[in-house]
Amino acid sequence: MTTTTTGTTKAVGTAHTRVEGRDKVTGAARYAGEIPFAELAHGWLVLSTVTRGRVRSVGAAAVLEMPGVLAVLHHGNAPRVDLDYVGVLGMRPDPTVAVFQHDRVPHAGWPVALVVAETSEQAREAAEALVVRYEEEPHDVTFSGEHPEAYTLPGPAGPAVTGKGDLEAELAASAVVLDAEYSTPEEHHNSMEPHAATALWDGGRLEVVDSNQGTGWIAGELANLFSLDPASVRVRSEHVGGGFGSKGVRAHQVAAVMAATVLSRPVRVVMTRRQLFSLAGHRSPTTQRVRLGADAEGRLRALEHTCLSRTSTVHEFIESGAGVARVLYDAPAHHTSNRVVRLDVPSPTFMRAPGEAPGSFALESALDELAEKCGIDPIELRARNEPEVGPVSGLPFSTRSLPACFREGARRFGWADRDPRPGLRRDGRWLLGTGTAAASFGAGAMASTAAATAEADGTFTVRINAADIGTGARTALTLVAADALGVPTDRVRVRIGDSDFGPAMIAGGSMGTRSWAWAVTAAAEELRERLAPGDGIPPEGVTVRSDTTAAVEALAQTERHSYGAQFAEVAVDVTTGEVRVRRMLGIFAAGRIVNPLTARGQFTGGMIWGISMALHEEAVRDRNTGALYGADLAGYHVATNADVPLVEADWVDDPDPGDPVGIKGIGEIGIVGATAAIANAVWHATGVRHRSLPIRPDRVLAAGAHA
Repeated sequence: MTTTTTGTTKAVGTAHTRVEGRDKVTGAARYAGEIPFAELAHGWLVLSTVTRGRVRSVGAAAVLEMPGVLAVLHHGNAPRVDLDYVGVLGMRPDPTVAVFQHDRVPHAGWPVALVVAETSEQAREAAEALVVRYEEEPHDVTFSGEHPEAYTLPGPAGPAVTGKGDLEAELAASAVVLDAEYSTPEEHHNSMEPHAATALWDGGRLEVVDSNQGTGWIAGELANLFSLDPASVRVRSEHVGGGFGSKGVRAHQVAAVMAATVLSRPVRVVMTRRQLFSLAGHRSPTTQRVRLGADAEGRLRALEHTCLSRTSTVHEFIESGAGVARVLYDAPAHHTSNRVVRLDVPSPTFMRAPGEAPGSFALESALDELAEKCGIDPIELRARNEPEVGPVSGLPFSTRSLPACFREGARRFGWADRDPRPGLRRDGRWLLGTGTAAASFGAGAMASTAAATAEADGTFTVRINAADIGTGARTALTLVAADALGVPTDRVRVRIGDSDFGPAMIAGGSMGTRSWAWAVTAAAEELRERLAPGDGIPPEGVTVRSDTTAAVEALAQTERHSYGAQFAEVAVDVTTGEVRVRRMLGIFAAGRIVNPLTARGQFTGGMIWGISMALHEEAVRDRNTGALYGADLAGYHVATNADVPLVEADWVDDPDPGDPVGIKGIGEIGIVGATAAIANAVWHATGVRHRSLPIRPDRVLAAGAHA
């Protein structure tokens, strides 16, 4: 069969169903917790029942007599690990992953033991029977904006504090001033697929089958933790049922490796839904203050955005809520800061649109309040404050299509027909309102490698250590590779999720598909050139490998972002306090859209999460116990099908002339600004401003309404 390429295929930009879709709906696609292994043993984590203190004793002897129990690992007998390193992502490891290394308990739900048995049922029964005694100490889990021990901390994407201009002088000279405080609660990822890992040793090599957001990331961290040669660790993760930032290095993977080492047989550890609430990370609550000063025409003279979040006593992680203000708006006096306070709680982590999601709620609510004070339409106010360059960086924008998003969104949403006065529209017992907000999320790229092979049957195999966490990345890369090779998509097979494929960007920061597509394009285009007719190269068995390190480093320094305009219509029942979102529209500018079908799903998925964040999600800690109330999907409310109305997403043309692949991230932009658009719509419906999320019925009733 000939492998001559045609150059006529154009797959990118056309809708394609997922290449693995049939396998997923028929059950042929196996997830980490489903793959069989010979002599597989099962581990069950035992978590602390106190919030702070020390483990006095672990009653392992009695449990070891129970049927099927093989081992009980705890701080007295577990293998030692090393935490003195800087990880793959340039961060020091969270000590939470160093399980069973000491007798200290820093928060409720801390891992204190692992029970391993022949079956998961035996492991669970024994784990529940294990008696652990503690020496309890006083704890502090109370988060407030006035905590005396708060301090500034840089975030993954920028400094702790930025500032220019005389803030107080510009505020004093402003015709209109807004000074408001906003808050968001603790929130949790709760991906559909639980965290699961199976570890085994094969010929002196550690193999881990896991559900994660980057196998190279996990392999590197495990090699560091256990002081192994990186080449002796292989991690595979073919199918992932959601991650949202939570599926990095976690306690269950480390525990599985420990048990497999001790028992010399495969061991699987799967977290329960309740365990995820203390071991899989979460979004920290925030308290944010926004001060805005504007002239009579609504042009900003002063902008201050401060954000306080919470971290654990064992690991520093900051929710950089003030970061979004560094991109969206400028002012002669422009100040932002991110602070954090240590409490006796589990370590927070990245959660979809970290920083931008809660930060945009505060900033975009404040812009709406400023528009009301100025008597200016909220969209017009934003248009008058479009920056020419990055407000903090001073760099030019690669593209800045936010105004285009607002123009198209306003046209499709019917914004021109909106009466700006609140509390006037009714539908029976419901008050109706509409709101809007801006969205922005960084569009970065990281170096990656890929390999493309011409097979004997005329097909092509692309190997890249990408992670498809439900976004459709595998399908997007198939389309990219097909176009680069100039062949139909059915002649391309993309293999992902194997650390042996070489270094590549993780699925995170909305940088995955852009980074991977760059590497895939480079490899596929070179392979196509080598297989050109008449060059004398055999048409099969040729492999080309790419590395985009130099190209990424040479990329021009600009402010490169995806943008969006969010619109929402809500109905508020003032007799019950119920808020219903009736329709949402998001118009985005996100570079080249590879697969419109899955892209639209990504956008609307983020917007639906915005509904959940605005009206439902709230994890509440008991001050006395330090633990969560209702650490499950019955007590932690999320939006369900009945809560999701007409949600539409579309995009404007947003080419980036300085980018070789033209792709920007779409995984996180959908949630940014969505909560503010809903909150602004609730104000328009009722005339009452809600500055704390979620907007629960009791809060609506307590606040009342002007109508």
